Amino acid sequence: MLWAKSFHLIFVICWFAGLFYLPRLYVNHAQAEDAVTASRLLQMERKLLRFMTVLGVLALGFGVLTWSFYGFYAGRGWYWMHAKLALVAALVIYHGWCWKLYRDFARGERRHGHVWYRWFNEFPVLILFAVVILAIVKPF
Repeated sequence: MLWAKSFHLIFVICWFAGLFYLPRLYVNHAQAEDAVTASRLLQMERKLLRFMTVLGVLALGFGVLTWSFYGFYAGRGWYWMHAKLALVAALVIYHGWCWKLYRDFARGERRHGHVWYRWFNEFPVLILFAVVILAIVKPF
């Protein structure tokens, strides 16, 4: 069980590194004024998205494996887990949104300005704070 938990944490940390960096690439892409820079950023975004998708799947897989060792108990005292799972679901949706934004850039569409992407970049930070507090403190 400790191996599964260790790998879960490792892959979560790596996945979050990608979730923190990708929107920064989007900020730069939104500001790119020439085709060469935009093309280079698009290539970086694609490679990072593919890699962090694998990391996210591994994080989720090892998370479910770790959870299975404890038993999929959902009774009293595990409400923190319900909240954590809801936040993980939100993070998966955010990851999917990152794919959509990438496809928009790939089509040459710039739907948002760089300021919007800067705010978009803050969402995984808030999720990280909440998930860590829920997993460590278990407030409910």
